[in-house]
Amino acid sequence: MELQVRNGAAVEVNETVFGAAYNEPLIHQVVTAFLAGARAGTRAQKNRAAVSGGGIKPWRQKGTGRARAGTIRSPLWRGGGIHFAASPQDHSHKVNRKMYRGAMRSIVAELIRQERLVIADMSIDEAKTKNAVAKLADLDVTKGLILLAEGDAKLEMAVRNIPHVSVAFASDVDPVSLVGADKVVASVDALRQLEERLK
Repeated sequence: MELQVRNGAAVEVNETVFGAAYNEPLIHQVVTAFLAGARAGTRAQKNRAAVSGGGIKPWRQKGTGRARAGTIRSPLWRGGGIHFAASPQDHSHKVNRKMYRGAMRSIVAELIRQERLVIADMSIDEAKTKNAVAKLADLDVTKGLILLAEGDAKLEMAVRNIPHVSVAFASDVDPVSLVGADKVVASVDALRQLEERLK
């Protein structure tokens, strides 16, 4: 399978990775799992066991005319514990490696079909934002995601301050970033690293 490089020759890529069929249920499952894994789940309240104090019976069981009470930290009392107190939660879903790779292939292939993946030479002489802006202007890209290959330190520094443009490395780009990007700009090196990762 061949992909056209902007202002350059076509590159040969793996048909299995870049020509995968669109599998919407699988993509939905993987994206949902990724977003769920990002949730902190750090809510917490104290039940009657966790609230300090209340270790002694406040008054004797009988003879006072008051309702019987065993602790001043009962949920019925002011300053007491919470009924069914919330505790920290793990919201993550399990996704098999094969499913994750399948979803990523499907996303990348769909980006190609929708012409949202732009392959171009993104090398710059200096790590300056204006150089990166000029490169993107040549490609007619104003917002989206730039996929970097490992070692593209200059380009990473140049693009990280551009509004509406996010940066990710091909070795660890996530499905949510790919799905949400208007355009994905990748160099040939980044494309090769992505291909190696999704084989």
